[in-house]
Amino acid sequence: MTEDKNFHVNGKKFRLSKRHHMVIPWNQLSADTNVPTREASINKKASIVGRVGIILLSCGTGAWRVREAMNTISRSLGLTCSADIGLLSISFTCFDQRDSYSQVLSLARSGVNTDKLDTMERFVRQFNNNYSILTIKTIHELLDRIERKSGNYNPFISGLAAGLACAAFIFLLGGGLVEMFCSFFGAGVGNWTRKVLAGKRITGIACIAVGVAVACVTYLALFKVLGITMHVDPRHEVGYIGAMLFVIPGFPFITSMLDVSKQDMRSGLERLSYAIMIIIVATLVGWLVALTVHFKPGSFLPLGFGVIPLMLLRIPASFCGVFGFSIMFNSPYKMAMVSGLIGAFANTLRLELIDLTAIPAGAAAFCGALLAGLLASLINRRAGYPRISLTVPSIVIMIPGLFIYRAVYYIGINSIGNGALWMTRAILIIMFLPMGLFVARLLLDKKWRFSD
Repeated sequence: MTEDKNFHVNGKKFRLSKRHHMVIPWNQLSADTNVPTREASINKKASIVGRVGIILLSCGTGAWRVREAMNTISRSLGLTCSADIGLLSISFTCFDQRDSYSQVLSLARSGVNTDKLDTMERFVRQFNNNYSILTIKTIHELLDRIERKSGNYNPFISGLAAGLACAAFIFLLGGGLVEMFCSFFGAGVGNWTRKVLAGKRITGIACIAVGVAVACVTYLALFKVLGITMHVDPRHEVGYIGAMLFVIPGFPFITSMLDVSKQDMRSGLERLSYAIMIIIVATLVGWLVALTVHFKPGSFLPLGFGVIPLMLLRIPASFCGVFGFSIMFNSPYKMAMVSGLIGAFANTLRLELIDLTAIPAGAAAFCGALLAGLLASLINRRAGYPRISLTVPSIVIMIPGLFIYRAVYYIGINSIGNGALWMTRAILIIMFLPMGLFVARLLLDKKWRFSD
């Protein structure tokens, strides 16, 4: 990578970034960064507003939450803020009694970091009382520390979390020990590979494609070894989908629908496009590998459990699946456990409604997401955890990755009717999930309830 270049202007050194998405040297932008924030000029105040917004956007949260945080900072500094927010960029203008100041800020890539999101939301809540009296320079230094905050987990731990999540996921779909074992190692090695590549700044699509390919090949290799050494039934190959479920784009999928519901169309459509791109890349790679080794989607072998034992097993499996996904989103252990408990109740409710009633799968998904949203809102009031950090891991396990894979597989072999059927079933479930969260927010969040 090309090194940054230093320039000297009026005896002061400035460093210009050589990256494609140039890094902004916030503390070098002006000479009067030591003035109290409330007495600073409008452009200095706006730099705080914009930087808070772009850091929050980098954590994966939706446009409504980013705008709410920017508004909170603006009001504390005596400004009016109007912002247009997308997946990777913010265009905003700040107004005071005399002037206005506009900026455009952008990110190099999208990501999810629930721990940093929690830190930023606490910073915003405490800004008026604790931080607005500080100088511009001091606030930027605080934001520097938050922005540089590294992930809580190394690639190995992230791989273990993916393995745990996908093994639990495949059990909840109907898989047994063989499918869980192969999915654990397949997803674990695949996500470890993806994280290592991401750490080397490899472009996101390549990380996803290589990670999924490695996961699929690992599942295939283990399955073949089990077949040779333990004479495992070949029909266990249907658990192959479990190895790639770690790439399900839960945050962009859910936040896209929530943004659209609040008429943040730019952000919603951009997030939806990004999520669809991830799904297409992952399923096409998985389909190509499956086609090469003649794996076909099918039904899982019956597990033979009764209604009560199956329900009792689904509760810890749902907890483990949600806990694993939450760790993958960089949640601290305590937050991940809270998400796991929410998911254990919400996802088990969904599955029991499907098995024990005539309710359609989409309606059951709505009920599960509604319960997750209600529980997350109640916990948010007591513990202060961001709702989105609790709800998305709780319902990402409800996203029908198996249906999407089957749809792409059948379309790929020109069985358009079967492909369209599975895709339609998947879309209906996916649409009901954010609807459940929307209703929960509508009931328990006064600000979300209005459109002003």
